[in-house]
Amino acid sequence: MLNANKGAAGPLDGSSLRIGIVQARFNEDITNALASACLAELGKLGVKADRIDHQLVPGALEVPLALQAMARRGGYDALVALGCIIRGETYHFELVANESGTGVTRIGLDHHIPIANAILTTENLEQAVARQTDKGRDAAQVAVEMALLVKSLAAAA
Repeated sequence: MLNANKGAAGPLDGSSLRIGIVQARFNEDITNALASACLAELGKLGVKADRIDHQLVPGALEVPLALQAMARRGGYDALVALGCIIRGETYHFELVANESGTGVTRIGLDHHIPIANAILTTENLEQAVARQTDKGRDAAQVAVEMALLVKSLAAAA
């Protein structure tokens, strides 16, 4: 079992990493809380503030394009996707949730870069609020752990 600051290979040390974050503004109270928790956890894991690039986009559908631009620019060890999609009364929820998730995954695989996907998909606002802090913190941990793993695997090759 892993603890909050320990990955499969030991303690998480992000001091050598550069992390890019793309945050959707839609459902801003939730995404700001996600970002605050993520940034605080990255700091606890040793990632220096000047090695974090934090960009804002209008909504979850725009997150993959910004991630793609960052991945193409290079220089990042991992990326983080932050957003919040709350089910409404129309099919739009499914469209946004599916397309943003697919886009985030595709960018990571196409560019060989870890992306921690913390775009919440919830039934209601209460569920989003209940998850905002933990998911922001989890995203930071995943980004650092996967960046270190990918570096380790590349060095072993």
